[in-house]
This record gives sequence, structure tokens and C-alpha cells, in this order.
Amino acid sequence: MNHLSKKELILLSFMLFSMFFGAGNLIFPAFLGRSSGSEITASVVGFIISAVGLPILGVMAIAKTGNLDTLSRRVHPLFAFIFPFAIYVSIGPALAIPRAGTIAYEMGMKPFISETLATKPVTLIVYTIIFFSLVLWLSLSPSKLVDRFGKLLTPTLLCLIAIIFVKSLLTPMGSFIAPSNAYRSHPFFKGFSDGYLTMDALASLAFGIVVATTIRVKGITDSKKMSQYMIIAGLGAGTLLATIYCILGYLGASSAALGKAGNGAEVLTMVMNALFGQIGIVMLGILFTLACLCVSIGLVISCSQYFSNALPVLPYKAWAVVLTIFSVIIANLGLNQILAISVPILGLLYPIAVVLIVLGLWDHYLNHIPSVYFMSTLFTSIFSLADTINKTFLSGAWDSILGSFPLYAEGIGWLLPCVIGTALGLCVGKLKSIYKQKLA
Repeated sequence: MNHLSKKELILLSFMLFSMFFGAGNLIFPAFLGRSSGSEITASVVGFIISAVGLPILGVMAIAKTGNLDTLSRRVHPLFAFIFPFAIYVSIGPALAIPRAGTIAYEMGMKPFISETLATKPVTLIVYTIIFFSLVLWLSLSPSKLVDRFGKLLTPTLLCLIAIIFVKSLLTPMGSFIAPSNAYRSHPFFKGFSDGYLTMDALASLAFGIVVATTIRVKGITDSKKMSQYMIIAGLGAGTLLATIYCILGYLGASSAALGKAGNGAEVLTMVMNALFGQIGIVMLGILFTLACLCVSIGLVISCSQYFSNALPVLPYKAWAVVLTIFSVIIANLGLNQILAISVPILGLLYPIAVVLIVLGLWDHYLNHIPSVYFMSTLFTSIFSLADTINKTFLSGAWDSILGSFPLYAEGIGWLLPCVIGTALGLCVGKLKSIYKQKLA
């Protein structure tokens, strides 16, 4: 076989969508809609750009370069080890996989058991062992991913969301209210920064290897066709994600009359209870469990493939077992602890990932100049590290310094250091080129 049919491309898009679409992708846009209220349009557009646009660009960048290792090596060999390792650890056993398992418990199990049982730590332990045992079993055969995701899990997810949306149109919940303070002044940029929390731009750099492997299993060996099919799958998955984010944002914004909510899970619980009654809570539990299951399988496969190549002391299946066990342990720390750790880590890694994605896509126009990759990534990393230290450990003591950078209040203060680094990299590359020409 030297090509994929339309059906196979649709199933590939469904597979990639399921790998992206976890519990956070349900929670964050719903809460964004509730918080932004009448400013929902600007907020959702910002959210879609960072939570959909950046991940799809990430898939495209990997499609062009081949893999994350090749892209990272353009910066520096040491960076090519540290940065991918940090990404796979954060989207894998340290943060994203345990978060998915814990949210599946919070939304798919906890509402249906007694309060006494829910407060016992052993309940979470038993649930996560069962949940991740299923994840491990489904992860041991990555070649079957398209069939499991494309033909079963993704259509089920999409049908549930479609039913909820149609019901919300037939039974309106209320009108939009004024936005909260965070969304009143800069709704677009607030929505953009909220998109970081999905972790999908980081995941896109890791999922490229899974999509490429899946295409190879179908008999595609030509690199140009593989790149083309990866881009098509990315655009298909992105279209689905953007559509669902608009739906969830609308549901959140329409739910203001139902009462106060502290997070997206509470928003969706109120919405489902208002639309369907008690059966709605059951539907929501199924929806969360399926989403968490899909994303956990995709992440275990991605991380196991990476570690089996980067650290070949263990084969793929052994790494899958190790990562799953580690995820069970971290998951039992509890959701609040996991979320508290994830915010500063994402603040550090996300700007670097965005810069790397953009450079990978613009590589042809940059003439493959190594100094551009090095300088722009270096300047972005320094600023991101300083910002993370300031917010995490110094309680904003450096705000007066970092706040002098344009767009810092909007969450993208790293943009100017990146531009400066890129300009310096171009200058250094030009000087090196002139020097080489003189020597020749």
C-alpha cells in the first residue's frame, strides 16, 4: 500500500483527536466560558489559538523534521536530551497521566460512592490500579490504536458531546453575564494563556512519533507522503477540538444562572444536572472516564516509545509497565497536588516549545542557521526560568523588572527576548557565513 484512503485518514484524525482530548480539555474551556461570560468570543478565540493552533503546528513541525530529536538537535546536542526528556516526563508519568487517572476518579467514580468510602485513601488506590491496568493492557499493542480510538472511543465521545449540545439548545439555561476580573481587561490573552493548561502543544511534539509509526504500519514509507498524512490528521483533529471547545465554552457561559462554580468540573456537573437530571451525572462520568482513558493510552504509548529509544536498557513493553506503575503512585498524591506542580512546569516549558515549533516551521526561510535556534531558545529559556522562579518561589519579587517587558501582564513577556535572540542569531549566522566566504 502506498496511500491512505479517506476513511483511513478520518480514523487517523480521530485517533490523534482522542490522544489530545483528555479531562483538561473538558474542564478548562467550560470554566473559561463561565468566567468570560459576555467576552466569551475573544476568550475562546485566544484559547483555540493556543490549545488547538499550537498543537497542530507542533504536529506539522514534527511532520516536516521527522521527530522531536531532530528538531531539538538544531538548538544543541545537550538541549536535544534535556528538553525532550522534560517534555516526556511532564506529559507522562509525572503530571499528565496521573492527572488523567485522578480526574477520572473524581468525575467518573467519586459521585457514585458513599462519602465515607470516598474519603478513604484506599478507594483512590484501588480505582487507579484498575484504571491504569486497563490503560496498560490497551497500550501494549500500539499498532491497534487506530482501530480502538478511531472506530470506538472517539465516535462515542463525539456522540455524547453532540447530545449535550443539542439538549442545551432545546433547553436554554440562561444568558451570558459580565466577565470576571481576569477576563474583563484582556479576554483574548487570558484565553490564550488558559490554553497552556491543556498541555497539548507539548504533547504534539511527543505524539508525532506515534502518528508516524501508525502510518508506517499502514505501509507508507515515503517521507513526503508521511508528512502530508500527518498534517492532514493534525488539521482533522484540530477541527474537532476547536468545534468542541466552542461548544464547551458556550455551555459554560450559559450556566451562570445555575450557581457559583470553582472549576470546570463543577460547571459541567451543574450543566449536566440541569439538562438531564441524575442521568446527566452518569453521562458526565462516562464522558470524563473515556476522555481520560484515551489520553492516558496515547501518553503511555508515546512515552514508552520515546524512553525505549532514548534509554534502551528496557524494551517498549517494560517501559510501559514502569511508566504505568509510576503514574499510579503519583496519581495517589491527589488532584490538587498534581495541579499545583503542573502550573510552574508548564509556564517554564511552554514558551520554549512554542518557539521550537515556530522555528521548525520556518526553518526553510531561516536557511537552517544553527545560531538562530540556539540564541532564540536560549533567550526564551532564560526569561521563562526567571518568570517561573519569580512566581513560584519569590512571590512576585521580580515583577517590577519582568513587568517592564511588553505583554508580560498578558502572559507572553517571553516574546521580546525570543525576537532579540532570533535577531542576534541571524546576525551571528550572517557573520559566520561572511567569514567562511573570506576563508574560501
